[in-house]
Amino acid sequence: MAPTPARNHRTRVHVVSDVHGNARDLARAGEGADALICLGDLVLFLDYADHSRGIFPDLFGVENADRIVALRTARRFEEARALGASLWAGLEENRAAVIEEAVRKQYAELFAAFPTPTYATYGNVDMPPLWREYAGPGTTVLDGERVEIGGRVFGFVGGGLRTPMRTPYEISDEEYAAKIEAVGEVDVLCTHIPPEVPELVYDTVARRFERGSHALLEAIRRTRPRYALFGHVHQPLVTRMRIGATECVNVGHFASTGTPWALEW
Repeated sequence: MAPTPARNHRTRVHVVSDVHGNARDLARAGEGADALICLGDLVLFLDYADHSRGIFPDLFGVENADRIVALRTARRFEEARALGASLWAGLEENRAAVIEEAVRKQYAELFAAFPTPTYATYGNVDMPPLWREYAGPGTTVLDGERVEIGGRVFGFVGGGLRTPMRTPYEISDEEYAAKIEAVGEVDVLCTHIPPEVPELVYDTVARRFERGSHALLEAIRRTRPRYALFGHVHQPLVTRMRIGATECVNVGHFASTGTPWALEW
C-alpha cells in the first residue's frame, strides 16, 4: 500500500466510472479535488445511446451497429454473436491487430486526460495489458489492492464477471472473490461492478439485469466499509442504497453525464 502525504485540510476526491471515450470531460474531472478515482471502462466499443460512436460503427457502419444493439437489447445474444462473426469474417486475420490499434488510439487520449494523482482500476471492456504502457507517473493502477488517500484506506477491484456479452476483461467468480478477499477491510471499497442486489444491477434502459458480485455483497456485509462505490450499470433502477453500515453508490455513467461524484471528509 502506497500512502499519500498527510493533509492538514479537508480532503476531496472525485470519482468517475464508465468513461467510454469521454476524454473532454475527463480532462476536467479532477478540478477542485485532491485526487481522481476512475473505476474503469475507458474504452468505447459501441455507444448504445448514439450508435454512430465507437470502434464497432467505425469498422462496420451505423446500420450494423443499430442491428446488433437491437439484438442485444432483446437478449438475442446468439443472433448478435452470429451477426458479429459475419462482420468480423472479412477481418479475421487482422482482428486482434485492428481492435488493439483502435483501443490504443483511445487510451492515448484518455490516459493523457487523467490529472495527477489518479487512482484507477479496470472495467470489463478494458484491456489491462495495455494500461502499463499508457499510465503515466501520476496514475496508479490498482486491482485487488489498497491505497491510502487523505488518511482513509481505499480498496480497488477491477473487471467484471463472465456474461454472454463476452467483453474483454471478464473473469471467473472465484478469481473475482479472491481479489475481494485480498483487499480486506477498507474505508472505501471501489469496484467496477456493483454488489449483487437487484435494484443496483438492473438497467432500466437496456431492460436487463447486469451481473453483480455475490462475493462483493458478502464482503460489504462482513467488513462494513463506509462506502462501496461502483459503476457498470449505466441507468440503474436505484443509484444508491444502504447495506448495513455501508452507503452503496453508483457513481454514474460518466460518458453521458460528464460529472464526477464527489466524496469529502
